[in-house]
Amino acid sequence: MTDQASCCHRKHTPRSDELKHDVEKRINRVIGQLGGIRAMIGEDRYCGDVLIQLAAVEKAVAAISRMVMQDHLETCVVEQVQAGNIEVIAEVMDLLKRFA
Repeated sequence: MTDQASCCHRKHTPRSDELKHDVEKRINRVIGQLGGIRAMIGEDRYCGDVLIQLAAVEKAVAAISRMVMQDHLETCVVEQVQAGNIEVIAEVMDLLKRFA
């Protein structure tokens, strides 16, 4: 991360247990997929098969990012705007650029 300050913020509204569980489950699945890809590389598996698995991991990570972004918009951003901090909009735009 290039911006150390952004790693230290805490949410005012905790994430739901359902979201935490779903994100954790998805992250564990991605970790498993990455382990499988590592094994495929070690076994000299066909490049096309490896690339298909890498694409699946990328899509899975993108789905997790969308979930966390939605939670961010619905909680953190709403709270900041309601508190009068419209600078949070610039932060959201910067975040969206990272995922474009």
